Amino acid sequence: MGCNVTEDLATTFEKHRPRMRGTAYRMLGSLAEADDVVQDAWLRASKASMADVNDVGAWLTTIVARLCLDRLRTRRSRREDPLEVVLPDLVLASPEASEPEQEALLADSVGLAMLVVLDALSPAERLAFVLHDTLGLPFEQIAPIVRRNVEATRQLASRARRRVRAARPAADVPLKRQWELIDAFLGAAREGDIEGLMRVLDPDVVARADFGPPPAALGASRAYHGAAEVSRQAMMFRNLAPGARRVLVNGGAGLYVTAAGRPYAVLGMTFGPQGITEIDILLDPERLARLAPPPDGRPA
Repeated sequence: MGCNVTEDLATTFEKHRPRMRGTAYRMLGSLAEADDVVQDAWLRASKASMADVNDVGAWLTTIVARLCLDRLRTRRSRREDPLEVVLPDLVLASPEASEPEQEALLADSVGLAMLVVLDALSPAERLAFVLHDTLGLPFEQIAPIVRRNVEATRQLASRARRRVRAARPAADVPLKRQWELIDAFLGAAREGDIEGLMRVLDPDVVARADFGPPPAALGASRAYHGAAEVSRQAMMFRNLAPGARRVLVNGGAGLYVTAAGRPYAVLGMTFGPQGITEIDILLDPERLARLAPPPDGRPA
């Protein structure tokens, strides 16, 4: 196997680090927690006996998955309000630039809409779905992690798959069309054109605003439903629209908004055949401060 000493294991671990980080991000929706999990995985791996390890990559993925499952269960037990809006961490990149660091971040990212759906699953469902449907691991390998038999694990993934499909019908909207919809959305908001907003919004659009945890939050995190209500809320965005610039949010078209020279909001959007289907708005000042603004994003 070639990993009988710590130095060999360290080299192999670094080779698998991007995959482990991406897996943890898909599981947790948090880049900071993903990095913590990878570090914890190294601590566990470096102290473990590898005498019976035949596939180092699968072994490391299993360690990461178990650590993520523990964190998901802890998170679920602590969440007091199941209806609160808590958006996952966002991965930002410039539409015009293609720096290696940005490409590495995007490789770790998952579509924002998918992360929101995954957050509604039980920890075991989320793990089974991500490991099987996203990473292609066999159920025989996943079953011991979730402490189910193979058939029960298969059912976990199947149940998660049905919920994902029901919540987010598949729609492949080209990036060019996404930018057209965003430009039309911004133009209508700047002009106070309610009818123009209604034309670019799906009738069943959902907008989620994450202001951060109270009491420091600047507003109440909540969701808005339907084109009429979302259009009315978008009118409040009118004065901020000049500070918006194009940005890729988890690989899709979005907006980075500044006010008085400071980050004010990031808008990630999901698109369908009838227009914008979801708008996820991060307004939490603490989390915004941790986001590195992508370079060269031109004004929208």
